[in-house]
Amino acid sequence: MTMSLTSPVTGTAQTGLTSPTYTVAVDVAPDLNSRQYVVTAIGGTQSGVLSSSILMPFTITMFRPKQYKVQGTPNPVTGVISNVPKNVHKIIVRKGVDIDSTGDNHGNRVLISMTIETPAGSEANSPNAVRAALSLMIGALSQISSGIGDTITSGQF
Repeated sequence: MTMSLTSPVTGTAQTGLTSPTYTVAVDVAPDLNSRQYVVTAIGGTQSGVLSSSILMPFTITMFRPKQYKVQGTPNPVTGVISNVPKNVHKIIVRKGVDIDSTGDNHGNRVLISMTIETPAGSEANSPNAVRAALSLMIGALSQISSGIGDTITSGQF
């Protein structure tokens, strides 16, 4: 599995965070088809942001399919492959947050989840198209990272 992180991870621009970095260490993953990292230290200016603890976890986990699917078989008459299975990759971030103003560390977590579903067979037959789609998505997310944070925390576009 080549999805792996190098520490520290440089965060993207967010309102209220200056030059955010995250020192990560390999953590115990949920299963053999995943990798998990825990944030052990925070860099830059990130007021109120804590590294991982038992009550307030801060982790990132990357999953690959347990078994890769192959493209379906063509219809013998039409030649069309109508039932194409998908290979699903998933990345999740868990971050402990306070949910009320008491700051009692209720241990609740924000779960940010990104799922990437590729039609089986596209990985081998159109690898650059798959990479281009990923490139656009990740580049766009990086470009609008602060705006996403502003929208999520204010509810305004």
